[in-house]
Amino acid sequence: MASERSALFIFFGGTGDLAYRKLYPSLFNLYQKGTLREKFAVVGTARDKLTDEKFREKVQKSIGSDSKEAEKFISHFYYEAHDVTDKAHYSVLKERAVELDKKYKLQGNQIFYLSMAPNFFGTVAGYLRSEGLVNDKGFSRLVIEKPFGRDYDSAKALNEALAQSFDEEQIFRIDHYLGKEMIQNIEALRFGNTIIESLWNNRYIDNIQVTLSEKLGVEERASYYDKSGALRDMVQNHIMQIVSLLAMEQPVAFTDSDIRAEKVKALRSLRVYNVAEAATNFVRGQYDAGGKINPYREEDNVPADSNTETFVAGKLMFDNYRWSGTPFYIRTGKVLADKFTRVDVVFKKPLVDIFSFPGSSTSKPLDTNVLTLYIEPKAGFALKINAKNNDQGFQTAPVTMEYFVDPEDSKKTPEPYERLLHDALKGDGTNFSSWQEVSYAWKFVDQIRKVWDLQQPNFPNYTPGSMGPAAADELIERDHRQWVYRLNK
Repeated sequence: MASERSALFIFFGGTGDLAYRKLYPSLFNLYQKGTLREKFAVVGTARDKLTDEKFREKVQKSIGSDSKEAEKFISHFYYEAHDVTDKAHYSVLKERAVELDKKYKLQGNQIFYLSMAPNFFGTVAGYLRSEGLVNDKGFSRLVIEKPFGRDYDSAKALNEALAQSFDEEQIFRIDHYLGKEMIQNIEALRFGNTIIESLWNNRYIDNIQVTLSEKLGVEERASYYDKSGALRDMVQNHIMQIVSLLAMEQPVAFTDSDIRAEKVKALRSLRVYNVAEAATNFVRGQYDAGGKINPYREEDNVPADSNTETFVAGKLMFDNYRWSGTPFYIRTGKVLADKFTRVDVVFKKPLVDIFSFPGSSTSKPLDTNVLTLYIEPKAGFALKINAKNNDQGFQTAPVTMEYFVDPEDSKKTPEPYERLLHDALKGDGTNFSSWQEVSYAWKFVDQIRKVWDLQQPNFPNYTPGSMGPAAADELIERDHRQWVYRLNK
């Protein structure tokens, strides 16, 4: 049985798409599993004028249940029309918070969830502190959605604004990829298996590939996306977090502080490229027309001359003892062949291939061993090894050993936002980004962005349904390697 937790949740942006689509259903899952029962309350805030009753109707629709249990759950929901820039509104919010704390015996525990435009983060944090909503009676935690800044300078300014009102251990920066089952399995795979961790270094691993492929285009996010692009939207946060888990050293203990410390060390050793290196080791793309897909520049709310990238591929190098000389290849993009996330760990071949005899017509070189982590949509592992086939003579052939999470078990797997809300309740920052992680990621990405801003790209340069521009293949082939996942292989 889950341990019951008590807290007041205040959602800024409480009538937004994310709240209805992800946050409230995740809270309902926690309620059904016993993490939330009687001692919790939720206040949704936004500019909309809603009564508590109307708000509850919308919440009930979002969780998709009209059971007695659902009715009891939504009875804990309340609404306050709120202008985040109006100091007076925080006094009203504080009155409601005090009232609900007493009614539900919440012991002063509070989680402030900011699901809104990032330019208001500092304003909200400041007023929460100055107007007395942050109290010393229980815990007060600030959960923030991405993006956390648009470059290092803006992220640093935002962090300094938040630090005036909240300590670092009170700030929980959401990256929903860290809530995914198989992302969290990276640590179990590495540090729970001697056979894996003993080989997890540059002596045995040739390269590591991380692919985040999206099948859809920008859709209704075009206004935001055109100011961001794939580098800021996907690489700076999701990909850098995955890479840090793959590259980190074993922590002293499985605690949030120890894990974060090792991730920071890994990111500190990530080579920040100079201008020439950035231009050589990173490529970008923008999709053209294909099938029913319009060219990116013809999407709604996208300028006709936009140079925003919808695809990125690059090579990362870590200058440390474990990974020196072993490249990490990354790629992500819109309207690619399919929607999936995977990590391919490519091992080195034996120094001597005794099965490939010179001049022999019956033998062929050994295949490369590859460990694949399937993150989504299916979850599991696959290990490709070499074995003798059943034919006459002696020939080797690749054999794949696989494990995939059972579909029935998958239904029981907590959604990423459910996991992260649960962790925020516990005060566990393991699966949230620390400021140091964010800062090192921005410093690396800013250098790539700086170089790209000096160049005029040849866009559009890839077709929907492909795996990106030809330059992405050329990037890895230049190192005499190839992508493990590729079309028409």
